[in-house]
Amino acid sequence: MKKFLRYLGLGFLSTFLTATPGLGAERISFYYPPFGEFYLSVNSLETFAKEGKIDQDFSFYANRATPQQLAQLRDLLQQRFNVTPTLVSQVTYSPIGEQVMQQLGKLLLTQSRKNGFYAIRASLILAAADQKGLTVVNLLRKFPSNTIRVNFTEGLKIVDDLSQVLKKKDEVVASLEKEAIAQAANSTTDFFQLPDLRSPGKFRWQKKSFELNDVSRDRRLPVDIYIPVTQNSQLTTQNSVPSPFPLIVISHGIASDRSTFVYLAQHLASYGFAVAVLEHPGSNAKRFQQYFAGLAGPPDAAEFINRSLDIKYLLDELEQLEKSDPTLQGKLNFQQVGAIGQSFGGYTVLTLAGAEINFNQLRQDCNPNNSSFNLSLALQCQAIELPPKNYELKDDRIKAIIAINPIDSSILGEAGISQIKIPVMLVAGSQDIFAPPVFEQIRPFTWLSEPNKYLALIENATHFSAIGESTSQNDVLPVPSALLGPDRAPVYSYLNALSVAFLETHLLNRPEYRSYLQPSYAKFISKEPLNLSLIQSLSADEFNQIWNGSIPQSGKSSNLQPTPTHP
Repeated sequence: MKKFLRYLGLGFLSTFLTATPGLGAERISFYYPPFGEFYLSVNSLETFAKEGKIDQDFSFYANRATPQQLAQLRDLLQQRFNVTPTLVSQVTYSPIGEQVMQQLGKLLLTQSRKNGFYAIRASLILAAADQKGLTVVNLLRKFPSNTIRVNFTEGLKIVDDLSQVLKKKDEVVASLEKEAIAQAANSTTDFFQLPDLRSPGKFRWQKKSFELNDVSRDRRLPVDIYIPVTQNSQLTTQNSVPSPFPLIVISHGIASDRSTFVYLAQHLASYGFAVAVLEHPGSNAKRFQQYFAGLAGPPDAAEFINRSLDIKYLLDELEQLEKSDPTLQGKLNFQQVGAIGQSFGGYTVLTLAGAEINFNQLRQDCNPNNSSFNLSLALQCQAIELPPKNYELKDDRIKAIIAINPIDSSILGEAGISQIKIPVMLVAGSQDIFAPPVFEQIRPFTWLSEPNKYLALIENATHFSAIGESTSQNDVLPVPSALLGPDRAPVYSYLNALSVAFLETHLLNRPEYRSYLQPSYAKFISKEPLNLSLIQSLSADEFNQIWNGSIPQSGKSSNLQPTPTHP
């Protein structure tokens, strides 16, 4: 009974309100056998939101909440979400949006106990179109049913399972951090005596912008390339990179653009790397602006192929331009090419490194009855629409990659990831809810057979912590501050330093930079609350021991245990 009352309290209500901004029309019904049905009126919530008053109806729930939970709930109830009805419609009618609405509809039922899918979608659109805007209370008022019934039994199970998954995630992260600290303690390197790779290098750079046109795929690719510049054609002793310069390609994430990693491109250029940053027209910010305005369809499954082909085409074109364009002539070394990608771009560079799409894994994971707390599956499962065949996405010119917050667990899986035979660095944020670190980076790290592999784990970092400021992305997908996480400057400095160290070591074969690729250096540059750990080895058996060790002995959540191929 104590557990029942605890979940029935406002903390549970707040969880549902956060998951979808709206639960009912005139009242919200919670049915929890054998205790019966409980109700909460919308009027009570509205009074609390406007005046901060707790009436008799609401007091039953409020008395079981902490002051912090009440304050958070009131903030949520008062918040107006600045979205247009067109945007809401486009999102909720998209394949991914419909999947989300269907899952929510299993929890939030109509008065007749039907799936709330259509009612939720309708109330979202109507509230966004209303003069008062999309608020929780207004959405409740627009719900086309007098009562919305919360599938409380299923809700409790989801909350309980989710809390266990989060607990396990925290234990995995804590275990890896503890091991990294132990390894760092054995280091004798004095990093105060070594150059600080977080600071810019000695090269100046020039930026060249152009647009490529792949007529065969009807793809126009905007590109910025940052080219190191030497003074009087003399190279400094600190930067002995010969011209032509090694080439790095950067692939952005979904609904982003080539401006989001300017900080990293410029930093690498200052160390003597030529850096090409392109935009993927099928999934960039411009495409999403058109989509949300009703002027284009959503990104389709072919984007899982086209993104990799974009970079292959870019390299092909740069090889030709390097021969004919005076500003590029003799500047690019196609024998030393690296690639960096974030999120969808992380997937992209993994395929360029040799990982193949795993249709067997997709069929296993992407079924309507699969309940998963991995939000990235909503995107990955779109690839199941592709004709199942072996797509030639690998590019042998690429000799090393860095994948930041990549999505890969199902679309590539163990069979795909294990095919990579070049040095890899994976970067994970412990609070990434869009590409969960355990499923998308930590477990896949154990699938890599390449000995030169690294996992950079950043505590309290989110999916957006590595992304630089981008006006276009903020306009397209306004991200709540709570999802941005702590100040991102330390993460930028980590990526600047580790990228230089990794590429100098594994692309240019400079052993003097290898000392930076050890746990002690990560601890040296680490700053709270975004603590950095660098892991160099983790086997599947070691991972399973950590993961399974935190599963309750009752076996209640045995469905959460990892399978041999997918957690």
